Amino acid sequence: MANGATTTDAAATSTRRWTLLDADASRTRTLADALGLPLPVARSMAARGFDDPAEAERFLTPRLSDLSDPFLLPGMTRAVERLWLAIDRRESIAVFGDYDVDGVSSTALLISFLSELGIAATPFLPRRVEDGYGLTEESIQRCVEELRPSLIVTVDCGTGAVEPVEWARGQGVDVIVTDHHEAAAAVASAVAVVNPKLGGPEEVRMLAGVGVTFKLCHAMLKQGRLDGRSEAEQIDLRAFMDFAALGTISDIVPLRGENRILAHHGLVRINANGRPGLKALISVANIRSAVESSHIGFQIGPRLNAAGRMGSADPALQLLLAEEDGQTLHLARRLDAENRRRQDIENRILREATEMIEASFDLSRTYGLVVGGDGWHAGVNGIVASRLVGQYGRPAVVVTFDEEGGGRGSCRSVTGFDLVEHLAECAADLDSFGGHAMAAGVVLRRARFDAFQEAFNRVATRQLAGTDLRPVLSIDAWVDLAEVDLGLHGAAARLRPFGPGNPQPVWAARDLRIVDRPRYVGKNHLKLLLAGGGRQMEAIGFGMADRAIPDGALDAAFQLRIDTFHGYENLQLNLLDFRPSGG
Repeated sequence: MANGATTTDAAATSTRRWTLLDADASRTRTLADALGLPLPVARSMAARGFDDPAEAERFLTPRLSDLSDPFLLPGMTRAVERLWLAIDRRESIAVFGDYDVDGVSSTALLISFLSELGIAATPFLPRRVEDGYGLTEESIQRCVEELRPSLIVTVDCGTGAVEPVEWARGQGVDVIVTDHHEAAAAVASAVAVVNPKLGGPEEVRMLAGVGVTFKLCHAMLKQGRLDGRSEAEQIDLRAFMDFAALGTISDIVPLRGENRILAHHGLVRINANGRPGLKALISVANIRSAVESSHIGFQIGPRLNAAGRMGSADPALQLLLAEEDGQTLHLARRLDAENRRRQDIENRILREATEMIEASFDLSRTYGLVVGGDGWHAGVNGIVASRLVGQYGRPAVVVTFDEEGGGRGSCRSVTGFDLVEHLAECAADLDSFGGHAMAAGVVLRRARFDAFQEAFNRVATRQLAGTDLRPVLSIDAWVDLAEVDLGLHGAAARLRPFGPGNPQPVWAARDLRIVDRPRYVGKNHLKLLLAGGGRQMEAIGFGMADRAIPDGALDAAFQLRIDTFHGYENLQLNLLDFRPSGG
């Protein structure tokens, strides 16, 4: 082999399952011709369900005019009526948010919007450790005692908060719920519950909490203008789209339909006229190019999330709402420090959780992972659960127990295992649960932990046994290196913003040769010069320095990236995986 090393093909074989996405060849060719796209990009779009040229054009050109009527959401009419009444009466309004990026950006959006209407609403963010998940009785009582509102508007929470909403009503406080979470059981008897999961058109079912909040603001303006309110005429909703992009991208909802529109125009807003707080956070995160969805997902979002995970989300909200540069850099640095602390704690808990799993893990019998620890920081449970899913390819639950034996857990899943549906089968061992198909939360007592652990694994085994749980690497198209150029990169970039439901295209090439010796750069990165199709291209495999390299030709799966060095730009293959040719 080119680098003089020898290895067996078995050692170099990928542990991932490569799958070519389905796309009709004839419709792909028609799409490529109609839109002037390279064939691989047209195939990628067809595989995502956009093989009609008109639909594909709408996808490539997200328009605000394609947003649906906000009054199609259930509960919206009643919510708008009650909120305008509160504004007319100058009532005390509290905006009850959540401590993740979706909840904080939703809170910032509604507070800013009401401020433009001349209303000084007061934000309230619960604390993860003290108040628990969502709209709880403890948190709503604290909100009412501290703020004395006559109306509470929730954002990103509250659908199933039956008792808390009933308690508020007993105190003479009305509640409007705006949310996007599935209702695990009964729905709160609020003045209005605006939640696309409870009805409405298909195009809004995937909205994040901030998307629902944006719809509420849109409906408020629409009704205000119909009623001839001058304050409604002066507001431009595009000014709040940066908040919509932050929450939508960070909450990992599918970036299709209306989510794609909100994310696209929000990113345009961030890059054209960033708020002082966002500018400071972008600087601290050392982002030197135009902000893209990946920056929000991996650099901006985690820093905003860190405050709520480690204690209080108030600094993140203060940063987003800051109108002057005075305190923004200080707040941004504080969030950055909290994020580093979060990473240290996360890594420690992951090590402990992995040791627990390995003590009894059986590949043929363990399909649902449940671990728990005393004093684990509840703020990182979700991240640890996600990393366990990545390691084992199985749904995972990570639980933190307090001194009184109470446990709070975060759950993450794999494709084909709906957490809300299957946690319902374990409800006898849980105090409560809720969330989405892929991410959920549970509350339970230590005395029921072993029973829940067994029940969850039993349900997961029934659902997943016999399935191939290796991570899937979805290939958009097989290409020849001769096709890989700036034209392909530029055409694929039209699919941005990338994210769930619209991932960055993955290309694969067969029978590539390694030219010269592999190089090892940075902490753990592999650089190769690959040849095929009459050309050579540089490839980098981040974190792949320990990978065995096959003898002879290899197949490579990659995304395209522009590497900038000393002012020069070079198209590069970002390796996602490789294997011996013919695999």
